[in-house]
Amino acid sequence: MAEAKRDHPRALKGAAAAEINSRAVSSDGRQRAGGGAPLEIERYLRERAAIVERALADAVVERGVPAGRLFEAMRYSLLAGGKRLRPVLALAACEAVGGGLEAAMGFACAIEMIHTYSLIHDDLPCMDDDDLRRGRPTNHKIYGEAIATLAGDALLTDAFSMLAKSGAASAAVPPAALLATVVELAELFIAAVRGGARLGGATQAQLEALEAYARALGLAFQVIDDILDVEASTEQMGKRTGKDVVHGKNTYPGLIGLDKSWQLARDLERRAHHALDGFDHRAEPLRALASFAVERRL
Repeated sequence: MAEAKRDHPRALKGAAAAEINSRAVSSDGRQRAGGGAPLEIERYLRERAAIVERALADAVVERGVPAGRLFEAMRYSLLAGGKRLRPVLALAACEAVGGGLEAAMGFACAIEMIHTYSLIHDDLPCMDDDDLRRGRPTNHKIYGEAIATLAGDALLTDAFSMLAKSGAASAAVPPAALLATVVELAELFIAAVRGGARLGGATQAQLEALEAYARALGLAFQVIDDILDVEASTEQMGKRTGKDVVHGKNTYPGLIGLDKSWQLARDLERRAHHALDGFDHRAEPLRALASFAVERRL
């Protein structure tokens, strides 16, 4: 793996990367009012991921039907760990506008179920033909292509069932508005943030600001994904790296080079922070997540 240069745009290392002081400094570099101790983003992610993990485990259980192997395959991929960034974003966006975790938990789980469905199908031989995901064999390597395909389909279907049963839609958030957010799921980061914010009671101005945040965050995440496919190892990522070059895919490093890709990622991080300038301390997790998306090595 290539070593980062000392003056590389990716400057934070070690403890600094784990504790991003997003509260103290605004996007224009000024001291933020009420600055305090830095948010420990790694700890925050672990704690929120654990909450989501428990909710997901309760969401997909075998109910005495003759489809035990299918449920096993669904749980194999759904409960395989991972950063859980998308559901965590949904919960953080909900809290940023004054909502509680319970208001967005069903939606957050649905987002992760749809994300997992996409991973299972992307890994199939007819798609990306990957054999490693999150550090262990992909679903079709364990259960075969037919069961893996059905597991993905079932998770996608159950995601909508999860939304319906969670009571996410209410008088404050009409079903049509929530469905409109789900339709946006081709861009999961935007859907996660907008859905969580809607469920938290966001105003139109807050929704627009958070959408700008999510667009910058989502693009930064993709740029870093492309960079890590070049710079990181398979062991670090838990999936095969270097495959973009092998398959001749258009990536940011391939099109503009590594240095400019890092510069773009940093610029997108700044844009994400700027979009949150009108929010108070309740948006600290969102600020820290924007920096984490660029600082991550997995």
